[in-house]
Amino acid sequence: MCGINAGISDEEIAPILLEGLRRVEYRGYDSAGVATVSDGKLEVRKEVGRIDDLESKYRASGMKGRTGISHTRWATHGGVTRANAHPHASCDDLVAVVHNGIIENYLELRERLIKDGHVFKSETDTEVIPHLIEEAIRTGKDPLAATMSAVRELRGQYAIVAMFRDHPEVITGARNDAPLVIGVGEMEMFLASDVLAFISRTDRAVFLDNMEVVELTARGYRVFNTDGVEVEKKPTQLAWELSDLSKLDYAHYTLKEIHEQSVTVERALLQDPGKLESFVRVLRGAESVLLTASGSSYHAAMLLKNRLNRDGIIRCDAVLAGEFEDTAHFVDRGTVVVAFSQSG
Repeated sequence: MCGINAGISDEEIAPILLEGLRRVEYRGYDSAGVATVSDGKLEVRKEVGRIDDLESKYRASGMKGRTGISHTRWATHGGVTRANAHPHASCDDLVAVVHNGIIENYLELRERLIKDGHVFKSETDTEVIPHLIEEAIRTGKDPLAATMSAVRELRGQYAIVAMFRDHPEVITGARNDAPLVIGVGEMEMFLASDVLAFISRTDRAVFLDNMEVVELTARGYRVFNTDGVEVEKKPTQLAWELSDLSKLDYAHYTLKEIHEQSVTVERALLQDPGKLESFVRVLRGAESVLLTASGSSYHAAMLLKNRLNRDGIIRCDAVLAGEFEDTAHFVDRGTVVVAFSQSG
């Protein structure tokens, strides 16, 4: 996994992005990088290692510019080298891109782009994306149209964020089978792979769906499908639990969570009685219940399964989310399906 954090603000953006990027460093940590645009210049700094290595070598938090993108990586295509770290820029530094996922047709795209005169600096699949966008911009397309043009050529899964040397007021993004979330702040906007990246700045988020493209400015956002039709999407208020993210004096978040278990259990018991009653009513009316979850959530599902079987006298089973398709044919009009969130 890899982490993305990008944004436009009325403040210098680099320290804001790096602060948020540290919260998603669990997604990957063999290299990190950040790019900003200021005074008509696109600047990229990246390095093998963790975010602290990037900061100590390049003082990345001191980069100028109010528009930027950043990334922390776990290598997929290409080895662990500075050249393979994100962000990746196009030939003339018109476009810089960060990307999570895998571009399945990158080899054929790369070969075509090289024949057209593009020069590649890395071994990654990601690098075809800024070149594709650059190509579209040189035909007269604006950043949004150029991003849409590039996305239509890609096959695979991706979360993409792009920034533009000659359009510092705009960031674009697109997703397909990889998470990408808009953070809606006051006079600032964010695009990230995880809400943890921007939660200290805003608790309002817009979750993009597959094959959607977003145009971001400091004042707002517009979302489109890949056919260019605008899609109305309103912000969601994030859960209050996400706001308490400081490690305090603990060495790492896992240790902090262990010591906070007593408080966490108390908070978990504070539920809306009306919503809880409605949920219980649905379960009691079911002929059977099917729970689906993954990771730690699956353990929570197994606990609920045992309680419903034993105490509720309700036929219930639990299945891993990745195997749900194999049991979906058992779902009928009398079945209630309960899907657990990833966090459990």
